[in-house]
Amino acid sequence: MPFLQLITIVVDEYDPAISFFVEVLGFELLEDSPSLTNDGRPKRWVVVRPPGAETGILLAKADGDVQVAAIGNQVAGRVGFFLRVDDFDATYQKMVAAGVEFVTQPRTEDYGRIAVFLDIAGNRWDLLGPA
Repeated sequence: MPFLQLITIVVDEYDPAISFFVEVLGFELLEDSPSLTNDGRPKRWVVVRPPGAETGILLAKADGDVQVAAIGNQVAGRVGFFLRVDDFDATYQKMVAAGVEFVTQPRTEDYGRIAVFLDIAGNRWDLLGPA
């Protein structure tokens, strides 16, 4: 059965991105291995994912002007990533304490609690939890 294994987020540097996803968001670091670009230059293969999830995030260091321009704008300024948590308020407070930038205040909708935050690269995410 097909499933979505990885998505890519283009970042400035590997280590700050790993810290953000692992220490701030609580994701697992699945892999951090040496690798090579298609033309043979060294890079790292870095994969993180939320505990228990099947789909991971490949943290890819920008390589070249086009990729640098995509940092923080991978989905043209829209919310492109959605993090659902069991305890919205505790997660929100932990993220605020860690310095995560929220671009909206928490609010309650029919589908639950929501607030929009920026990841380390500047991409917009929805933090979602039960109402």
